[in-house]
Amino acid sequence: MSEDKPAETVENTPAEASAIPNGKGHEPGEEISASAKTPLAEDGENPNRTENADTNLPESQEFLSGVEEKKTTRFTDFEGKTSFGMSVFNLGNAIMGSGILGLAYAMANAGVVLFLLLLTVVAVLSSYSIHLLLKSSGIVGIRAYEQLGYRAFGTPGKMAAGIAITLQNIGAMSSYLYIVKYELPLVIQAFLKVDKPAGEWYLNGNYLVIIVSIAVILPLALMKQLGYLGYTSGFSLSCMVFFLIAVIYKKFNVPCPFTDFSFNATSTTSWMNGTDPGGEEDPACIPKMANLNSQTAYTIPILAFAFVCHPEVLPIYTELRNATKKKMQHVANISIAIMYIMYFLAALFGYLTFYGAVEAELLHTYSRVDPYDTLILCVRVAVLTAVTLTVPIVLFPVRRAIQQMAFPNKTFYWPRHIAIAFVLLLFINLLVIFAPNILGIFGVIGATSAPCLIFIFPAVFYIRIVPKEEEPLRSFPKILAACFAGIGFLFMTMSLSFIIIDWTTGTSKASSGH
Repeated sequence: MSEDKPAETVENTPAEASAIPNGKGHEPGEEISASAKTPLAEDGENPNRTENADTNLPESQEFLSGVEEKKTTRFTDFEGKTSFGMSVFNLGNAIMGSGILGLAYAMANAGVVLFLLLLTVVAVLSSYSIHLLLKSSGIVGIRAYEQLGYRAFGTPGKMAAGIAITLQNIGAMSSYLYIVKYELPLVIQAFLKVDKPAGEWYLNGNYLVIIVSIAVILPLALMKQLGYLGYTSGFSLSCMVFFLIAVIYKKFNVPCPFTDFSFNATSTTSWMNGTDPGGEEDPACIPKMANLNSQTAYTIPILAFAFVCHPEVLPIYTELRNATKKKMQHVANISIAIMYIMYFLAALFGYLTFYGAVEAELLHTYSRVDPYDTLILCVRVAVLTAVTLTVPIVLFPVRRAIQQMAFPNKTFYWPRHIAIAFVLLLFINLLVIFAPNILGIFGVIGATSAPCLIFIFPAVFYIRIVPKEEEPLRSFPKILAACFAGIGFLFMTMSLSFIIIDWTTGTSKASSGH
C-alpha cells in the first residue's frame, strides 16, 4: 500500500462526509465505499468493514468498550453539540403522535392487562429495532438510514429506504395538519361561544392551517440542525404532560355512567362512585382486565406503530454530543420508557373515565359531557400545539431522504435547504386543503412503510451489513433479526387487511399510532 493513496483517502473522506450529519449535504455511499474497501489484513480486521485503518479500530473501541482514544475521524468530521436531554426531548417528540388520543379506545377493546402486555412487547421490540440500526451504523460508519440501505442492497436499498421515509413522514405530517384544520376552528368557536358560524375567516380551517404552517412550522423547519428543536420538543412534550394530568383529573370529575346528561345531584354522587342510585355497582363502570371482541384485533396495529421514531434516530444520533452507540441507545430507551408510561396512564385513566363508552378520539368523548368545558378546551389547544411542533421534527428526515435520492453528491446549500422545506409544506398544505380524502391512501402507505421502517429494514440491513465472519448467517443474533423481520411482515399484513375491511364496511377503526 503506497503512502499517497491513504493520504488521499483521509483527506477526501471528511470533505465528503461533512454533510452527512444533518442530512442536508451529500452522503455518497459510492465514493466512501470505494475508498474504504482496502483489506486490512495487517491489522487483522475484517475486509468487509468500510472504514479506513486509522478510523476503524478507534471507532470500534468507542462503540463497544467506551475506551478513550486520541481524536480521529469518527464517521464524519461533524462534532455533535446536542445534549443528552435535548436528544431525549427530540426523540420523544418524534415518538409522540396523535395516536395517544386513541389508546383509551384500544384499551377498552383489549382490556387493561392485555393492553399492558401488548404495549410492553411493542416497546421492547422498538428498542431492539433501534439497537439493530445502531449496530449496523457502527459497523459501516454511517449515520444515515438511506446509506445503510445502500450498503446492504446498493441503490435499490437506498431508494427503498428513502421512499419509505418520505411517504411515511409525509403521511404523518398530513395527518397532523389535518387535525389542525378541523380541530382548531372548533376550539376557537368553543372559546368564543359561537354557536352558528357566519363564515368568519378565523373559523375557516383552510386559512388556519396555512397561518400555522407559515408562522410556526416553516421557521422551525428551516433550522440547519435538528438539535436546535430540542426546546420546542420539550415544550411539545410538556403540552402532552398537561393532557395526561387533565385526563387523570377528569377521572374523578366525570360521573359514571355518563350517558344520561339530565342527572340530579343525588344520582351524580352515586355515579361518581360507580354505583347506581340504588347502591348497586353499575356493570358499565367495571373495568375489564381482558377483552376479546370484533375490535380487539385493531388494537394490535395501533400499538405496533405507537413508537414510530426510526427515521429520526440516526439524525439525532449524529448531532448527539460525544456520541457513542451505548449513549444513543440510552437516549432511545429513556425516550421509549417515558412514552410508554405516558401512553399507559393516558389509556388507563381515559378508559376508567368512560369505560366501554369511550370513543376512538378521547377528547371527543369529553366534549359529549360538556362541549364548553374550559379545561378540555385548554387540553385541546395543548394537543394541537404538540402535534404542530412535531411537524418540523418529522420533516427533517424527509428532506434528508429527498436530498439523498435527488442530490446525493451535493454539499449543504441554504437555498436548496429552504426550498425543499417550503415545497414540502406547500405540497402537504395542498393535500390537506384540497384532497382530505387522500388520508385514506396514506393509511395504506403507512401500513406498508411503517412496518418496513420499524421492523423489516433494520433487520435485513443488519443481516446484510454485519460480516458473516463476525456473525454467521445461522448465528442467534441473525436468526433473531430474521424473526423480527417476519413480525414486520405479519403486522403489515394485518394492517392492510383491517384497512381493506374498513373500506368495504364503510367504517374507520384501523389507524396507526401516529
